[in-house]
Amino acid sequence: MSQQAERFRDPRNALSTLRTRLVMAGVFVGAIVALSLSVAFSWNVGPEGGSGGGAPKLSPAAVEAFQSPPGTCLTWNAPDATDARRVPCAESHLFEVTSIVDIGAQYPAGVPSPNLEGWQEISRSRCTVDVKPYLGRALDPYGKLSMNLLRPTPGQWANGDRQLRCGLQWAGVSGKLQATTGPAKEQNQSAVWEPGTCLALLNNSYGDPIDCAQPHSYEIIATLDLKKKFAESYPSQEQQNTWLDTECSTAAQDYTGNADLAAKKVILGWDVREQESWDAGSTLVNCKVAATLADGKGLAPITGSVKVGNGEAPPSEGGTPSAPPSSTKTGG
Repeated sequence: MSQQAERFRDPRNALSTLRTRLVMAGVFVGAIVALSLSVAFSWNVGPEGGSGGGAPKLSPAAVEAFQSPPGTCLTWNAPDATDARRVPCAESHLFEVTSIVDIGAQYPAGVPSPNLEGWQEISRSRCTVDVKPYLGRALDPYGKLSMNLLRPTPGQWANGDRQLRCGLQWAGVSGKLQATTGPAKEQNQSAVWEPGTCLALLNNSYGDPIDCAQPHSYEIIATLDLKKKFAESYPSQEQQNTWLDTECSTAAQDYTGNADLAAKKVILGWDVREQESWDAGSTLVNCKVAATLADGKGLAPITGSVKVGNGEAPPSEGGTPSAPPSSTKTGG
């Protein structure tokens, strides 16, 4: 096993804890931001248009989207989602309705609607119950998919509508929703990105996809399936690391044309999977390159791609190949 790879996956590295905190905090913030986006379906308007205060007008398609049954996929382009529309789940989409929940017993006529924190609690407590039967398997707690809800508009609430649409989405670390393709039950929940994807630098950790010409944290060089090696049962993280050390090194040689990563001041790394992810069918992992700050307390910015044929990527800004971050159970 290479010395660099051994250091990369050292679980005692302080950056492991730092990145785990950042990632989990990012996922939570992402859920809040995404839930705020669902308020776009709650402008005090109907199909006929706005009513006071200059509230944006929901398109007829958006009104229809809010009434969608389970199994419906939705997408939108406008930041406020006022142009939401139904699309086939085989196409790119941002939300898939999984169940309809009625909260009329808890919120009878005349009772004000919950505040944002209340909606978040309802999403956590009511939308998770039916997701396993819907998917036919458990929801990976570390995977790309998470639960959210669409709630009634103020006008609908005033008229006694207490139906919510629970659904699945992919909220990035920053909270921005990422498009998915295919029904959720057919998707692999592994939090992986396509090779060639670069991830933004966010608080010395990683964020959402960004152009590789911009300063970034990670560049994804390969996606590997742990099932290729471990077909029978869940492999320990030590077993994963041992196999991925060799496989990701080979992938790096192919991706970069045998480039000297140390000369580029970047380090090879990879993800590992937890038992819960494995049990949910999440067996894919990223191989990736990154650089760390000189003090080893975060990721350093890299500009340009290490991919063969893309020219020589400029060295990272302040990065060092001697103190790489440890691999984690999360994607990216």
